[in-house]
Amino acid sequence: MKTLFFRLLFVSALFFATSAVRAEDMGVVRGRMEQRVSRIDALKTSGVLGEDNRGFLAVRSGSDGGIAAAENADRATVYAVLGQKTGATADAVGKARARQIAAGSAAGVWLQRGNGEWYKK
Repeated sequence: MKTLFFRLLFVSALFFATSAVRAEDMGVVRGRMEQRVSRIDALKTSGVLGEDNRGFLAVRSGSDGGIAAAENADRATVYAVLGQKTGATADAVGKARARQIAAGSAAGVWLQRGNGEWYKK
């Protein structure tokens, strides 16, 4: 019984330690994402990047200098953490975010409908 108690205590401590680290990591992720906003907006306005229906950036034409890959990695992290907190899947969080992004996007930005069709807003 003592062993079970200590195992539960250890798992709980690990969970809380992981949560604290994740919260710190999320601050770092948010900072990186904020630094990229103006470059992403410019690339979306110029048609290089678009927003897909899963909440990720897609390169539509030309080169983005790796910005989409970096942003998508951070978005995947955010979606996973939010999914874990809400009990949803990361995919469901991403799709919900895609709808929010589409609604708030500027005219002329490439967006992807739920059926995969691309259109300019």
